[in-house]
Amino acid sequence: MLKLSLDSLLVMDAIDRGGSFAAAAKELFRVPSTISYAVARLEEDLAVELFVRSGPRVELTEAGRALLAEGRELLLAAHRLEHKVRRVARGWEGEFTIALEGLFSPAMLADEIRAFYDVADSTRLRFTHEALSGGWEALVDGRADLVVGAAGDGPAGGGYVVEPVGQLHFVFAVAPSHPLARIERPLNREDLLRHRIVSVADSARRLPPRTVGLLMGQDTLTAPSLIDKFELQLAGVGAGFLPEPWARSAIADGLLVVREVVEPRPPERLHLACRSGEQGAALAWWLQRLRATDLMSRLAARFTSGVMPSRT
Repeated sequence: MLKLSLDSLLVMDAIDRGGSFAAAAKELFRVPSTISYAVARLEEDLAVELFVRSGPRVELTEAGRALLAEGRELLLAAHRLEHKVRRVARGWEGEFTIALEGLFSPAMLADEIRAFYDVADSTRLRFTHEALSGGWEALVDGRADLVVGAAGDGPAGGGYVVEPVGQLHFVFAVAPSHPLARIERPLNREDLLRHRIVSVADSARRLPPRTVGLLMGQDTLTAPSLIDKFELQLAGVGAGFLPEPWARSAIADGLLVVREVVEPRPPERLHLACRSGEQGAALAWWLQRLRATDLMSRLAARFTSGVMPSRT
């Protein structure tokens, strides 16, 4: 009798990423006692200790790491199979997930969302936010059906197709109270190394994390999202590159100061990206609609109109 289930692997994965039973319970919408029971039952069935407990924190044992490494491949395969079956059976996907890079907001696509529901009210629409390599990974692993604003080049190995959206330009910005705001000449590496940089955490779970605009040995404050990075730089606790449309209003209001740097960050190419060979009706609808939408102009208009970035 098989003692290992996909649900137990799902629980292990959530615990490993969250670092505790409580975090896994929150992610899986369960009570912590059911998570503890599932782990205890699995360890008993396999006669193997999978986690080392240290107060509320838990870590995988060597055996647990080996099991989860293979188990994640099974979870990925099961997710892909479910997705394929639903797509074949219904034509219109039962659920369609769009991953947005942090600069983009679902509210920017409000017209498209309303139009989509007019023709596909049986499809559940889901938006997520990803950062750096996270969007590419979500796409390749099947957690997202479409990525809007996928940055840079995708991972090796292919399995996806891309269409250009445009280029995103960056400015190096600090609060007026920050020491770098008082330096009038272009900032060099030595200037930057003396001060903390604020970066955004890569949301990838499996791919190597990507870092942008960081110097070796530089003190780094890692924020969970682009809006958090923006707010931390407004507060003067660090410096860093910000997307120019994102920072434009704060610069005009004197809340941020732009400083020229000797090594500026080059523009980032942004894309629409989807998996190769996908033929779902929802994907076809969104690709056709977004091809006719100038996302970069819409992004610029959103912030030029005085709308500040927000969490809503």
